Amino acid sequence: MSTVSRPTPGLVGRAAFAAACFATVLAPVHALARFATVDGAEDLESPAVRFWAEPAARSLHRLLDWSDPQTVYVAYGRLWLPVLVALTVCAVAVRRHRPAVPGLELWGWRIALPAYGLMTVSVFGDYWTPWMDQAFLLSIAAIPIGAVGSALLGIALLRRGFRPRATGWLLVTWFPAIVILSSLIALGAALVPLAWAWGLAGRAGRADAAPAVQPPVASRV
Repeated sequence: MSTVSRPTPGLVGRAAFAAACFATVLAPVHALARFATVDGAEDLESPAVRFWAEPAARSLHRLLDWSDPQTVYVAYGRLWLPVLVALTVCAVAVRRHRPAVPGLELWGWRIALPAYGLMTVSVFGDYWTPWMDQAFLLSIAAIPIGAVGSALLGIALLRRGFRPRATGWLLVTWFPAIVILSSLIALGAALVPLAWAWGLAGRAGRADAAPAVQPPVASRV
């Protein structure tokens, strides 16, 4: 009787999981840095944002006052690039190791993966080039497209029994998560559920394992 060993995470999977953990910490710190800038100060007009942001800023002031507000904001924003690279590479690796996919899953991949790539390009342009405003417009287009593709993909993965199930649910619910997290924290925080969707898949070894092959059925002589 043969057994199929459970896949173990390799470099891609471990990097995606580490990126998800890092994004969870980065999101509120980057948001606090934004609130200290001229453009971001108006976000503090929301009572829900002020409720957590003002005490957090006092507690984490050493992470925020080491330079002028714009420099701090851009510096933390640059750290989103490796997060997006890690989750995108992990998603691509998972796709490569999937067996033949039916229509819904296929279209989910076709929409989601290019959108993840556009979001990565947008973050690079936003924080690593002088064209911040233009790059931000790209992200405004890429995120809704990615949310639609992720929802389709998540539904298909759940229907096909993909493990871990959390990946499918995080993809399905990413659009409402974007609305909630961008309202309470900042737009960057909306990337956290997406990072966890692929980080958990990577941790489960789905980005590094070869496609499952059914063992041959032994015939009786």
